[in-house]
Amino acid sequence: MKKTLLIIILFSISLSAVAQNRKLAQTGMKFLNVATDPRAVAMGEAFCSVEGMSSSLFYNPAGLARMAESFQAEIGYTQWIADINHTFASAAIGTPNNDYGVFGVTLQSVDYGAIIRTIRVDNSADGYMDVGTFSPLAISVGLGYANALSDRFSVGGRVAYNLQNLGDGISETNSQQNPITSTNKAEVLSFDFGMFYKTGLKSLNFAVSVRNFSKEIKFQRETFSLPLTIRIGISANVMDFVSSSSDTDPFLVSIDAINSRDYPETINIGGEYVFMKTLALRAGYMFGYDEKAFTAGLGINQKIKGIGIGIDYAYAPFGVFSNVNRFAIQFYF
Repeated sequence: MKKTLLIIILFSISLSAVAQNRKLAQTGMKFLNVATDPRAVAMGEAFCSVEGMSSSLFYNPAGLARMAESFQAEIGYTQWIADINHTFASAAIGTPNNDYGVFGVTLQSVDYGAIIRTIRVDNSADGYMDVGTFSPLAISVGLGYANALSDRFSVGGRVAYNLQNLGDGISETNSQQNPITSTNKAEVLSFDFGMFYKTGLKSLNFAVSVRNFSKEIKFQRETFSLPLTIRIGISANVMDFVSSSSDTDPFLVSIDAINSRDYPETINIGGEYVFMKTLALRAGYMFGYDEKAFTAGLGINQKIKGIGIGIDYAYAPFGVFSNVNRFAIQFYF
């Protein structure tokens, strides 16, 4: 118990030290910062201390350690701003009784659509020349693992291969007016890790996670980092504190404090009420953002012949941009 608390304290101090020495808005591969799971988004992305799903790998890998099912998978879709579409998938499989931990895989991909490509041309009346279209590519594939070291303390990690290809850049033409191209592609490994602690005070949980830790990369000249994000979160089923009955519908409340390399510190708060283990109603609020604030969503879970099926939806207004809708379906047994 004392060793566990000491580890958590030292880990939190080290994260704070890292966070003090940073520059804001200096990162790339921003698609890694786009939230995936609709359940998490509907709860204001306050998901660091929520456990038991394969999508925990996107927020805190340690949350995977106590997965109740033998297998769980989820695939989802996000209608992002500017007609950009994100797809994600995650899956996890446990060892017998989770004695040797839980293994998981993740996938993120982005469809930017076709973008018109032009270059400057001095001898053109318009000052530019149309050279067709290109379709940027962004993808991330990860492998994760989590293990409960005791009945209260668990750890987890994920390594991901990240690729972003912005197409062949055309900056000039040769003497025959043929375009001269150069490749704009970057790839890098990133590392996520986290810890999860059950305090023993009812259902109160505490968790810490670090996402997108990597070396610096570059496309042409300037180097940049991935969007490193540090989360500290707490959560609890508040009904445990007001009712002694185990049949009471749970009302989960979660709070995350977030320190990002992209923007100043923020606070996310979310809640989830589950009616008769079937219908989940969710809402959240994100403090400290320019465009993000209120979120909401719902989920339906049902078991059919021993196989669980869940459908989740999240709605998130995005300020001056269009509203963002997320959908996902999950299977578990």
